Amino acid sequence: MAEKGKKRCSFCGRTEEQVALLMTGMTGYICNDCVEQAHAILREESLLPKSDIEMTELPKPKEIKAFLDEYVIGQDEAKCALAVSVYNHYKRLMQRDACDDVEIEKSNIIMVGSTGTGKTLLARTIARLLKVPFTIVDATVLTEAGYVGEDIESILTRLLQVADYNVEEAERGIVFIDEIDKIARKSDNPSITRDVSGEGVQQGLLKLLEGSIVNVPPQGGRKHPDQKMIPVNTKHILFICGGAFDGIEKKIAQRLNTHVVGYNSVQNSKQVDKSDMMRYIAPQDLRSFGLIPEIVGRLPILTSLRPLDRETLRNILTEPKNSLVKQYIRLMEMDGVELTFEPETLDYIVDTAVEYKLGARGLRSIVETIMMEKMFDVPSSGVKTCKITKEYAKKQIEKSTSIAGA
Repeated sequence: MAEKGKKRCSFCGRTEEQVALLMTGMTGYICNDCVEQAHAILREESLLPKSDIEMTELPKPKEIKAFLDEYVIGQDEAKCALAVSVYNHYKRLMQRDACDDVEIEKSNIIMVGSTGTGKTLLARTIARLLKVPFTIVDATVLTEAGYVGEDIESILTRLLQVADYNVEEAERGIVFIDEIDKIARKSDNPSITRDVSGEGVQQGLLKLLEGSIVNVPPQGGRKHPDQKMIPVNTKHILFICGGAFDGIEKKIAQRLNTHVVGYNSVQNSKQVDKSDMMRYIAPQDLRSFGLIPEIVGRLPILTSLRPLDRETLRNILTEPKNSLVKQYIRLMEMDGVELTFEPETLDYIVDTAVEYKLGARGLRSIVETIMMEKMFDVPSSGVKTCKITKEYAKKQIEKSTSIAGA
C-alpha cells in the first residue's frame, strides 16, 4: 500500500517513483506513458494533423524546376524527374498518417551522366528549397560491415545529424547518394576474395532503399561498441542516386546494335545520336555495368543528364545566380575593384573547357588558372578596375600548361 500524500498519475495511478516523468496540472497529474498512449489514440482516430507540411505551401513540380533553373543551366529532363520525385515525396509524407486504403510507395531515382554535367549541383541546389532533412553522401567510402571503411548505416547517421537527431524528422528526409557507379560489381568472374566495396555494399543498400527498420550508430561506424543504437525506419526516406558510369556508352551501343553488320542495323544506327548515347540508357545497361538487379529494381526512375555543348557552357559562365563570373566579380568588389571579362575571353574559356572534356567542373579550374595571378596582385596594387582580355587568359593557360608539362 503506497503512502498517502505521494504524487500519483490521475490516469494510471502510479507514483512519481514508478514513472520517468510526472507532469503537474491544475487539479491532477499525468505521467509520460499516459501522454504517449493518448497521442497514439489521437493518431488512430485521425484527430492529429496529417503532417506539418500543408498543401498550400507545398512547392509544385513547375515551381521546383523554376527554382532549379535559377542555378542550373539545361538538363530539363533530369530537373523534371527530380521535381516530380520530390513533390510526390512531400505528398506521401502528408498521406502517411491518413487512413487511406491506397498506400503511396516511394519512387527512388537514379541520375546518370558524365562528369561535370550537374548531378551533384542539382542535389545541392534542391536542398536549399526543401523543408525536409537532406544530406549528400559519397558511396566510394562505403564497405561491408566489419571491413575498413564506413558502414552502410553511416548514410543514415548523416541524415540524423542534419535532423539534430530527431528520428521522426529524419524518417521523412531525402538522401542523395553520389558516385553510385563506384560500387558496381568489379567482375562477373568468381573470385576467392570478397567484393567488399562493390557488390557487398549493394547488398547492404537493399534494406535501406526498400524500407526497413535499421539500427543506426549515432556516432557513426562501429568503433564505439557500447553506444546505443537508434532505430530508423527508412520506408519514407527518399533516395536519389547519381553516378557518371564511365564507359556505359559501350554497353548501350552493344544493346542498340550500332556496330552490327547488316542493312537493317545500318538503318537503325542512323537514327541513334552517337554523340549522346546516355539518352538511350535503360535498366539493363545498369545491370551490365555492374549494378545487381535488386538495386536496379529499387531505383525505378532512371534519368540521364546530357553532355554540355558549347552554348550551354557559355551560359553556365554568366547566367546562374551563382555563376563563376559573378563570383569573381563579387570577390573583386570586396577589394573595391571593378572586374570585367571581355566576351572573347569567355569564348576562349569555353573552347578550352570543351577541349579538356571536363564539363562545367572544368570551367572553374580554367578560370582559377586565369585569375590566380590577378587575385594575388590586385588587392595590393591599389587599382580600381581590372579587365581580363583573351590575350591575358591565353597567356596564363599556356604558362600553366608549360609548367605542368615540365
